[in-house]
Amino acid sequence: MPRLVVDAGICGFQSVVEARKLEKDTVSVTIKSDCKQVSKLNEMLPALELRDIFLPPNGNIVFHLVGQADCHTSCAVPIAIIKSVEVEMGMALPRNVSIKFES
Repeated sequence: MPRLVVDAGICGFQSVVEARKLEKDTVSVTIKSDCKQVSKLNEMLPALELRDIFLPPNGNIVFHLVGQADCHTSCAVPIAIIKSVEVEMGMALPRNVSIKFES
């Protein structure tokens, strides 16, 4: 079961995303966070199927729900959700992703 820790940056909120396979092509995602918008997203997020994570952002259920939960546009949690589902379904290897500011 993939467990991803998301340090969102300046907001100071950390989120933990866990994905667990329910059936062959269905994964349950749980997000623990002190951010009220991310917590709202957790409550709204259904079990995800393989096809859900490969749709472009304008048709992707994760990004649709991120908008409904009023998450910040640059929130990294949606990407962590999709990455965790990919790994849990065997579609990707667990590999760290990072965004770094350089001066």
